[in-house]
Amino acid sequence: MASTKLAERPAAGVRPSGTILEIKDLTVEFRTDSGKVAAVNGVSFDLKAGEIVGIVGESGSGKSQILMSLMGLLAKNGSASGSVKLRGQEILGMKDDELDKLRGASMSMIFQDPMTSLNPFLRVSTQLTEVLVKHRGMGKGEAMKRSIEMLDAVSIPDAAKRIRLYPHEFSGGMRQRVMISMALLCQPSILFADEPTTALDVTVQAQILDLMKDLAADLGTSVVLVTHDLGVVASLCDRVIVLYGGRIMESGPAETLFADPKHPYTRGLLASTPRLDEQTHGELHTIPGQPPAVATAALGCPFEPRCEFREARCKTVRPIIQDNGERTVACHVVSL
Repeated sequence: MASTKLAERPAAGVRPSGTILEIKDLTVEFRTDSGKVAAVNGVSFDLKAGEIVGIVGESGSGKSQILMSLMGLLAKNGSASGSVKLRGQEILGMKDDELDKLRGASMSMIFQDPMTSLNPFLRVSTQLTEVLVKHRGMGKGEAMKRSIEMLDAVSIPDAAKRIRLYPHEFSGGMRQRVMISMALLCQPSILFADEPTTALDVTVQAQILDLMKDLAADLGTSVVLVTHDLGVVASLCDRVIVLYGGRIMESGPAETLFADPKHPYTRGLLASTPRLDEQTHGELHTIPGQPPAVATAALGCPFEPRCEFREARCKTVRPIIQDNGERTVACHVVSL
């Protein structure tokens, strides 16, 4: 099993405990012909070593842009402000050559579509070994051996032979495993995963999720998972952040948040998800209206136009984030 193979791999050093990533007031803006628009607005959260955090929300809520800003991979017309500290070191705004030393070595990312991330003209062996040569200073022989071990760890059969194939010679699920192995070659402290199981069948999806859970348990890897699939979050994540309109609506331990959602948006998301243990009589709850355009800057709560519990102040007064030390919620009409 993957967990056994991963546990057998030698650690690259003692994993830190406590908080490994601190994000404070992160804002991501893009320059457009109409002026600046904000995709992320004042997002703050911490990530602990070995913790799996899920970020959920509808398309356009800013989930992926958070990860891209943390990796320093925003589009040319994008900019990020606030503070992002990795083990106490400020990395937001760091120069590309300095940030490049951290990518792959301290933090890695799995993208939604592996075919856009893997070079179709290079064998998988070349793409994997160059990571170790660059970040770990290994010789090609040692790098090849380690790469085969990692492909084997992510359950790619006959890894010693398949490593010499090109990306198009792998299935979608196997390409995603290649991406995961590449992201983990240098045993980074943090793994960012942007919809890593999209377009995969349920069997492969379950295998990928089990693998990520093993990574956190066996290697102490911290994971930030962006997804719209609440079932994935429920089965994998320790903590959940609910994002809407680029802002955090609610956050807390996954088990607690799913059992007792506070924010009207969180309730709406959960009610819109099919459940095997409930009778829906062929109907699912839907949240009325549409998500806000990024160009629309809400003075109050961004969810106000779609909220059935809204009050007059919700339109013009931004909710204060309530925090009891375990959970947060940004809402005028509910409390922790």
